[in-house]
Amino acid sequence: MRRRYVLVATIVVAVSHAVVTLSHATESAGSGGGDAEDVAKKLSNPVSDIVSVPLQFNWVNGNGPQQDLRFVMNFQPVVPFAISEKWALIGRWIMPYESQPASLGSATGLGDITASAFFSPRASSGLLWGAGPVFGLPTTSDPALGSGKWSVGPTAVVLKQTGGWSYGMLWNQLWSFASTSNVDRPDVNRGLFQPFLAHVSPKGVTVTLQSEAIANWSASSSDVWTIPINAQVSKVTHFGPFPLSVAGALGVFVVKPDGGPDWQLRTTFTLVLPGKK
Repeated sequence: MRRRYVLVATIVVAVSHAVVTLSHATESAGSGGGDAEDVAKKLSNPVSDIVSVPLQFNWVNGNGPQQDLRFVMNFQPVVPFAISEKWALIGRWIMPYESQPASLGSATGLGDITASAFFSPRASSGLLWGAGPVFGLPTTSDPALGSGKWSVGPTAVVLKQTGGWSYGMLWNQLWSFASTSNVDRPDVNRGLFQPFLAHVSPKGVTVTLQSEAIANWSASSSDVWTIPINAQVSKVTHFGPFPLSVAGALGVFVVKPDGGPDWQLRTTFTLVLPGKK
């Protein structure tokens, strides 16, 4: 197991190094590092004033008794809207496309969509925050892919940005209130805790340490928490006229339910459309 972690870590470091090297070459023909640093800082802020369109690929390893691979691709655009001179509404959308192994139901298709709306002050300094509702939108009745439930709850984010550092936490809680069919399915009572610490260099390279801890409050006490620790390196470059962030990450699950995953590999491509709240 240790050898596998070392191999995957080596792959992530090699890919990240290649990304940074190629991006430096692109920058020499494009805009300066200051622009890349500004975009990278805004990407570290969940309630910033830019439109971003991330496409995230996740290879989640070690699932079930046969240590199977689970693949998840997330399409997760973020769009800010100005609703007054002092307030903005930031819409965040996560739509997963999943491929489940036999041990988890052997299914492929869309998973449940998570849609969030953050009301946030349009301040650009000091303590940054946003809060609002989050919705769980079912896309399938297949139990291997979705909950079969309509869900709703609160969400909030708070963070601080100083110099090249960004740190904070995003949180949400979902409770189901209706089913999509007459089939009896477990109710949704799930929390997400996403602390993060990121450092941005003047060249737009971001090193991030974060978690996406999930609490299934309805599970038995030993199976409530799923906690990965993710280390990521990203670089802002350009795709034509648009800024593009390319990221590679490795995550290890330090707490997991029975049959939960061991580790994950992630790559993310984020197209950025600068704008104002």
